[in-house]
Amino acid sequence: MAKPRPAAGGGRWVEVPPDRLGRWLDGFADRHEGFSAVAGPRVVVLRGGDGALAECHVPFPPLDGDLIGHVLRDRRVGVLLVRLGGYACGVFDGDRLGDSKVGARLVHGRSAAGGQSQQRFARRRDGQAREALRAAADTAARVLAPQAAGLAAFVCGGDRRAVDALRGDRHLGALFALETGPFLTVPDPRLAVLRETPRTFRAVRVRLTEPG
Repeated sequence: MAKPRPAAGGGRWVEVPPDRLGRWLDGFADRHEGFSAVAGPRVVVLRGGDGALAECHVPFPPLDGDLIGHVLRDRRVGVLLVRLGGYACGVFDGDRLGDSKVGARLVHGRSAAGGQSQQRFARRRDGQAREALRAAADTAARVLAPQAAGLAAFVCGGDRRAVDALRGDRHLGALFALETGPFLTVPDPRLAVLRETPRTFRAVRVRLTEPG
């Protein structure tokens, strides 16, 4: 599981992979004198006998059946990761990567120079950034868009501003209509990074608040 993170307003966030959810629920019951559950379409709330709370956010809502069965179900999911200078996209069946494409384009960093040199550098960098985003959009249009009708969801990650710049692309409209969370915070998009994304987008995000 990912390292727990503090949650705004109290408690902490934990991410529970699908194949560990049953054991995690058993552990929660053991630690907190059992629990009662109230299931909603997007959140399943567990209340321990000692007052502990676990708000389990349902991946790929709405909840269909019991939580364990819902999260273990294999789904076809499109993933697009974009940062200036790099992109990765692929189609997953469960956690198995099928069609995919990874690429990179040169985008220079900011210049410390001033005056006209800095302006020329900024124009060149802006041009490089536009070309990089266009390459990412064109690749997503070739690899992901033709399969949109068969996708259960579309997940994005990388840099939010870079992804937002692609939302108006008419070739990607069917994909963004399927977009669901979480937004994946990843380093430079590479094949190895892309392969690891199901560990996050299939996980159950739990806000855990324990007594004391």
